[in-house]
Formats: sequence, C-alpha cells, structure tokens
Amino acid sequence: MPAYALDLTARVTLAPVILGQAVYTAKTSLKLPEPSGSRHGTTGQGQPLSLFIIGDSSAAGVGVEQQSDALLGQTLAALSPDFRVSYQLHAKTGATTGQTLQRLAKLPAQSVDAAVIGLGVNDVTKGCTRGKWIAQTQELIALLTDKFGVKHICLTGLPPLSRFPLLPQPLGWVVGRQAARFDDASRQLAAGHPHVDRITFDMDLRPEMMARDGYHPGPEIYARWGQLCAARIAAHWDHTGRWMSAG
Repeated sequence: MPAYALDLTARVTLAPVILGQAVYTAKTSLKLPEPSGSRHGTTGQGQPLSLFIIGDSSAAGVGVEQQSDALLGQTLAALSPDFRVSYQLHAKTGATTGQTLQRLAKLPAQSVDAAVIGLGVNDVTKGCTRGKWIAQTQELIALLTDKFGVKHICLTGLPPLSRFPLLPQPLGWVVGRQAARFDDASRQLAAGHPHVDRITFDMDLRPEMMARDGYHPGPEIYARWGQLCAARIAAHWDHTGRWMSAG
C-alpha cells in the first residue's frame, strides 16, 4: 500500500484522538505576541536593495520580543554591511497563503528586488489540500514577479511539525506527515524556477531552540534562517545592479 494511503488510513482510524488533541492544544497553548519594532524602513550601506518579508507568525517573528531578533532583523543584520536595504514586513499571525495573496493584491504596485516567503504551516493545520496550496503558492510567486518585479524569491520549506514540543502524539505525527508532503511539493515547485531559491529547514530543532510556546522559533533558529536568506540573496547579486537567476 502506498505511503499516502497508509497515512490516510491511520488518520481516519485516529481521527477521534487527533481531534480531541487538536482542540485541547488550541485552548491551552501559550499565545505569544508578535515582536515590537519597525516593520518597514531603510538600513545598511552599499548597493540599494528593496526587500519584502512575507508570511505567517514565524515570518512576523513570534517567539522573540524584538524584530531585531526575528527573521526580519536577522536578515537585515546579515545584508546591511553590503546593501542599503529598504524593507517591508508583510506577515501576520495565523495567515494562510490565500489570505496573504489577498493582502498583497491590495498593495500598490512598486519595485521590489527580493522577497522571503514563510508560509504553509497554517495551510496544513487548517486543512488546505496540497494541490490548492501549491496553486496558491504559484499564484503568489506570479504576483510578486509580475506586480512587484521581484527578481529573487527565497521560498522557505516547511519545518518538521512532528518535532514541535507543543504537539502531542499522534497529532504531531499526522500534521508532520502532511507538512512533509507540502514540503516535497514546494521543492518540486522551486526546482528550475528562474526566480525561486528554496530555503530548507535542515536544523536540528531541539526543544531548547524553540520559543516558550513550544511551537515557534527561538532566537537561534531565526538567526540561522535570516543568515541563510541573506546569503542566498547576496549570492545572486553581482554588485553592479544586475540580478542573476535563482534557478
């Protein structure tokens, strides 16, 4: 029997337990706020670079207290020695890919060089199908390249939800398996795309590296994530104002 069929059988069999765990976890989990700090501005020195950070609560920095310690701040810290970065953070707790599409579609057209996307976890936990999520991600990429002229997109892969301390088993196993399928699909989507560079969550997510809620990244994870994104962006810039293909 194919792996997906086995997963589906297990999900149906365990449905009463999974539903109960999901409801209890949602009610009792620690709710952390988005960090304080500027969500738009200009910093650094060197070649001009405009940047969007797009996504859900993790892209917004939930798990740390200041934006300087979040994905935005860590990406800017790594880029600012060589780039004069004009940045905007478009991320919100609970955001799905479809909701993010709607918000970005309402923004005025403008020229943006690079974008970092951190989405997908809420799509998994809210029951979005993999096919629908991939279609929406493709639409998001098209919106960024067509409306905003984005030349380089860092598409972040989904983290291993099964290892999040907050999630009890078998709930963690079920959402983790679905997240892994989403992650595989995003890898295929990014392969060969001229504007997309995929960022893989290959860190060992030890409990002490996570935020107090056991669900969001802690400072160490944000630092690594931001450094990876900055390195990929810088690697595709030839310092004459010309961008090289991400594919």
